[in-house]
Amino acid sequence: MKRADLLESLPRHGVFDLAVVGGGATGLGVALDAALRGFSVVLLESHDFAGGTSSRSTKLLHGGVRYLAQGNLALVREALAERATVLRIAPHLAQPLPFVMPSYRWWQTPFYGLGLKLYDLLAGGAGLGRTEFLDRDAALRALPGVNPAGLRGGVKYWDGQFDDARLALALARSAEAAGARVLNYAEVTAVRQIAGSETPLSTLEVVDRRGGLTLQLQARCVVNATGVWVDALRDHTQPAATQGAPSRMVSPSQGVHVVVDRDFMPGGHALLVPRTRDGRVLFAVPWLGKLVLGTTDTPRGDLAREPDAFAEELEFILGEASQALSRPVRREDIRSLWVGLRPLVAAPEAAQGGTKVLSREHTIVVDANGLVTVTGGKWTTYRAMAEDVLERCFASHLLPRRPGGLSATHALLGAAATASPATPIHAAPGLHLYGTEAPQVTACPGKGQALGAGLTEAMVRYAARFEHAHTVEDVLARRWRVLFLDAAEAARMAPAVAAILVEELGSDPELEPFQALCARYLPIAP
Repeated sequence: MKRADLLESLPRHGVFDLAVVGGGATGLGVALDAALRGFSVVLLESHDFAGGTSSRSTKLLHGGVRYLAQGNLALVREALAERATVLRIAPHLAQPLPFVMPSYRWWQTPFYGLGLKLYDLLAGGAGLGRTEFLDRDAALRALPGVNPAGLRGGVKYWDGQFDDARLALALARSAEAAGARVLNYAEVTAVRQIAGSETPLSTLEVVDRRGGLTLQLQARCVVNATGVWVDALRDHTQPAATQGAPSRMVSPSQGVHVVVDRDFMPGGHALLVPRTRDGRVLFAVPWLGKLVLGTTDTPRGDLAREPDAFAEELEFILGEASQALSRPVRREDIRSLWVGLRPLVAAPEAAQGGTKVLSREHTIVVDANGLVTVTGGKWTTYRAMAEDVLERCFASHLLPRRPGGLSATHALLGAAATASPATPIHAAPGLHLYGTEAPQVTACPGKGQALGAGLTEAMVRYAARFEHAHTVEDVLARRWRVLFLDAAEAARMAPAVAAILVEELGSDPELEPFQALCARYLPIAP
């Protein structure tokens, strides 16, 4: 359905069972789960799907090795089970990836190896491969480019990797196919409970940020899944008579990622340094033909849509990566530098300990006005979080209980009906990322017209016609991940993409703002 037709149809729908505010991993998971249960659903995202935190992860589907060290076995076990689920329902976008922890001291291989054997045990039948102890030669073969000085060996284990933004898009389109109405660039400016109704009922004021149209929609249940911005929406929905603001749910943290060329560490294994000089972990992960280095975990007071890296964060990653690899990583080697805000669950007792001790587990709160807010968690457990949200809606009598579990077996759009060898996510981007949708992509005009970085004119047209892309950023940051892989290349490709979008949509593709964004994704000289 075209955007204009969708906008026109929404007020005529009547009362939706569920309105989801927020089009990141959590909100999209809730929308799909609810639609599969037969509820009428509308999802409203103020920017683009996965335009915030959900497109800026470390690209890992994991149980959480760091949480294993903290003794949080329940969280690890749940995440490992959910990891297997995502790999099963989206094999074109998520696959197993081997990791190696290099050992430079005699005790590191047995110490970390025993912990990772427990990781295998917790995974049970959902395991992806057994943990192995590597000698020095095997570690060097697995990690070409690792620092060989003093290397004694390593431990190999398995986790998962994915394309976060395209998985979010697959969730959005799968929810749409299941009957949900999903709309990006639709900002919810207010949620008001309707007084006097026999059952809970809310009105949502919505502004179409692409055309300026204002809508009013009604829903029996409203879920606030806006990530780090959940507190702002809660503030806007409190009745005028409410005394004081609701307690804060989120203490934001930012993670910085640096992308360099793959020749720093060629091969199909990822590197994990389990303990850096300040106690954090460092990843070097092959992804879409490049190498992602990161990540940091730094408290941040503001909620900028495009946060910048702090100078000390960049220096930390460059310094730690230069120690871990055989070649030093310099500023001029950086192809893209991006930052994501994490919605860590606030806890007063953790205030003095920094964000590393705040909870990654999700929290669900039902306010007195009936607004259901969910925050925290991580990409790997998005589906379990969605089930928990709907369970809370049932328990609060906001929705009638209906059986679930369908989202655990429902293949996402593009997943093949039968298993077949998939092109690894760490390979250069190509048509394989569309899965079974690839023939529809190549059916669009311009399949032989290359724009760079594996993108063709046909892919841009497909993004505009079928993938809810409206701007150059939508295409080059999330439908195709060029901005996250090579910001200079993205800036070079932008004018050609803008011209195609104008042909397809007839609206402003926002070329100049995107070119300014590309400049922000390149490091600033000290």
